[in-house]
Amino acid sequence: MKKRVVRSLVIGALLVGLLGIVGCGGSGKEKLYVYNWGDYIDESVIKEFEKEYDVDVIYELFATNEEMYLKIKAGTAKYDVAIPSDYMITKMLNEDLLHKIDLNNIPNYAGIDDRFKNLSFDPNNEFSVPYMWGTVGIIYNKTMVQEPVDSWDILWDDKYAKQILMLDSQRDSIAVALKKLGYSLNSRSEKELEEAKELLIKQKPLAYVGDEVKDKMIGNEAALAVVWSGDAVYMKRENPDLEYVIPKEGSNIWYDSMVIPKTSQNKELAEKFIDFMCREDIAYKNADYIGYSTPHREVMEMLPQELVSDPAYYPAEGDLANSEVFIDLTDVLSIYDRIWTEVKSQ
Repeated sequence: MKKRVVRSLVIGALLVGLLGIVGCGGSGKEKLYVYNWGDYIDESVIKEFEKEYDVDVIYELFATNEEMYLKIKAGTAKYDVAIPSDYMITKMLNEDLLHKIDLNNIPNYAGIDDRFKNLSFDPNNEFSVPYMWGTVGIIYNKTMVQEPVDSWDILWDDKYAKQILMLDSQRDSIAVALKKLGYSLNSRSEKELEEAKELLIKQKPLAYVGDEVKDKMIGNEAALAVVWSGDAVYMKRENPDLEYVIPKEGSNIWYDSMVIPKTSQNKELAEKFIDFMCREDIAYKNADYIGYSTPHREVMEMLPQELVSDPAYYPAEGDLANSEVFIDLTDVLSIYDRIWTEVKSQ
């Protein structure tokens, strides 16, 4: 679910875009259409797949699960593989937008650790194959914040007014307020959501941001920020004064998985691509490049110990005790939309 990278976002996006342009060429080769988040793959992996299977990959990017969903729902694009998050997979399944995946054609699925199988959004492992996972937490600058950071409460400390960056993401920012209040981040209660709204309005953040959070925190422009864990890994590499925590009230633990939309016109090649992405060497390249946590058992063992022991990368089970996975809230989406609009209009 997320914004990532251990290299320049702009350069990465341009490279991926160029790959798509090359793939669109009139080569006459079989084509595979892949729809993914920005900076969520090692670019060399695409070239490697193209060479190994003598095909062209048309690679396109989306910024949010909702953007991806709307385009696939419209049926105007023929994507063969997409990489949505947990709750969006539920929504797509409920609307019959996904093909079943034949795991007999995904032998490298055996490398996926069992803890990432039979997840709530795909309990029988029929429609999705895990790609990456992670958390949402607080990254803070140790030179600017002296007290312990272990609770969402610190984001409402007047001492840090206008020194806090929040995610420009409806579900994530509302979830922070809900967890601070002791509620589920999947709340359907209008009363609880109103309380979360008032809390967010009361807060005095510097800004609601997207990918620019990385440069701002690395450049010491803010004291604290709500971020996705993979971004935290990257920021910590670039600025040793930064540290990441999952607050004690709990947070969002998310899973991004590979799926085959019913827009696909080449399910066989899509399954080959998914199997390729699960191959140990390829999964390692992607985990090393992206900075997010891999569900691949052998790859976890291959990664440097300092990464595996880093709670931003692989949190201990205890750190996740109060965390939840987002679920599809289509039935109350209008309430969330209204709450978010009222927060952002302040």
